[in-house]
Amino acid sequence: MYGRMNRLWLKGVVMALGGLLAGCETVPPGAERGPHGTFAYDVLIEATEPGARIEINNESIANTPLHVKVYGDKDGTFHDFGSYFYVVRAWPLVTNQFVQTRFFATGRGFGPEDKIPQRIYFDMNHSAPVYGPFGVPPYGPPYPYYYGPYPYYYGPSYRFYYGPYCRPYHHW
Repeated sequence: MYGRMNRLWLKGVVMALGGLLAGCETVPPGAERGPHGTFAYDVLIEATEPGARIEINNESIANTPLHVKVYGDKDGTFHDFGSYFYVVRAWPLVTNQFVQTRFFATGRGFGPEDKIPQRIYFDMNHSAPVYGPFGVPPYGPPYPYYYGPYPYYYGPSYRFYYGPYCRPYHHW
């Protein structure tokens, strides 16, 4: 009886140690950890005209050339910190140059994820496209706005609670 209990106890200890060892994660040497289990990646930002002002997510950072620390996931993609895109914008120094913007998808809402580049280069002498991060806008609305036959109304509804003990009677 005691021999069987010792074997069961030994199996339990071995399984617990195996579970602990399987759950451990090693960090590569020299890697810097960030918030939410992210890693720091170094990105070089350059422009044709040195000294162009750089904004990241609408926050002015510095002038080019510069190195930026970007926190991303273990697989080298941008981490979702509550935004759908990581936006890098370069402002021109002189006239006849154009504002340049790069959008990188973060994977928010099961969307696509972009890899973190090692270098971002802005050519300030070429005009940038005027459309946003979703590509060329389609012609017209993406679907027809149809609410059914005329006498029916499928718009917003209002609920009024009344009655004894606030039972959920509602009125459309």
